[in-house]
Amino acid sequence: MGAKTLFSHSMRIAWKDLTELFRNRLGLVLLIVMPLFMMVMVGFIYPSNGGTGANLPVGIVNEDSGFNNSTLPSQTFIMGLEIMNNQTHFLAFSNVTTMADIKDMVQRGDLEGGIVIPSNFSQSILTGEQGTVIVITDNSNLQISAQINGYSQLYIEQLSTVLAQKNVQSLNATNALAVVNPYSIQLQGVVSGTTNYFDFVAPGIMAMTVMMSVMTGLPVAISQEKEVGTMDGMMVAPINRLSIILGKTLGQTARGLLQGVIILVLAIGLFGVAIQGSILLVFALLLLGVFSFVGLGIVITSFTKDQETAQMLMMTLMFPMMFLSGVFFPIQTMPWYMQDIAKFMPLTYAADAMRKVMVLGAGISAISTEIIILIAFGAIMTAIAVPVFRRMMTR
Repeated sequence: MGAKTLFSHSMRIAWKDLTELFRNRLGLVLLIVMPLFMMVMVGFIYPSNGGTGANLPVGIVNEDSGFNNSTLPSQTFIMGLEIMNNQTHFLAFSNVTTMADIKDMVQRGDLEGGIVIPSNFSQSILTGEQGTVIVITDNSNLQISAQINGYSQLYIEQLSTVLAQKNVQSLNATNALAVVNPYSIQLQGVVSGTTNYFDFVAPGIMAMTVMMSVMTGLPVAISQEKEVGTMDGMMVAPINRLSIILGKTLGQTARGLLQGVIILVLAIGLFGVAIQGSILLVFALLLLGVFSFVGLGIVITSFTKDQETAQMLMMTLMFPMMFLSGVFFPIQTMPWYMQDIAKFMPLTYAADAMRKVMVLGAGISAISTEIIILIAFGAIMTAIAVPVFRRMMTR
């Protein structure tokens, strides 16, 4: 059988699968709604500034013995905190009587944390010693605790610098800021502009959605046809077995790319994600991701006896890949053994390559390792899938 005939038969099978998809109105609606729901959910649940949100409730306790005196350093410190927070609105301050009250309110969920000024704070400042400030956070929520610690440290460091500058100026120093803080930091990214959490997560969601579309669609495309008997009709038809595999692959590829395009449009139009690299390279990576997942999906579907078992096995594999492949959280923050597991998952390399191109503007040379791994994984899985699929059709 010539290549032209093989391609023709493959396209007809792919068109049959896509026709069935478009005839199923509910399935077509879900095909569009699923990526829309996922993007909107992630985009609005996670704050765009990469933090946990604004106006986190934090209590302030002033245990300074003379706290009613507005000239005391403790009162000046509190006023400085409030002025700085009014500019950023990271925290929402409220006055609390004692440290024990803060702990009780955190346990009840009324506060996320607290700032305590000890009774010797003003005395320490006035005698030239360091004034200690206690920051209390909720140990049960490490992410919010880290945010409150970071915001509090930022405020306190800036107030400390202002006070130090005043002390140095009283000594008639020429450049108070240079004496207090001799080093200057200028932050600059690989590409110009600012990025947020959604810039990080959008490329991974695109790769993950393509994976889910392909791996959940294959059980329907293969196992269901075995159950209803239409697969037998294709087997007795005068077509090459390879045409069936290619046709099923092309049908799932079109489905996965459709969802990938929907996510890309939503990311750019709704959440302002800027693609720094080549848009053609982004689509090429989506195709490569489909190629790497299709072989694995065919192997799994061929080994199972029915559609339900195939879908359960697919979900068993997809669930860890969703959370261990760096789609939602950086792999570098995971334990070392989880990072080693992530290295064996194709979604890890697909998401990483997509993120490098979309966020950092990387070219082919910068993602050559990821491309080679995805091609190798797809080729190995396809080489296994062809004989396994043929054996399944002869059972």
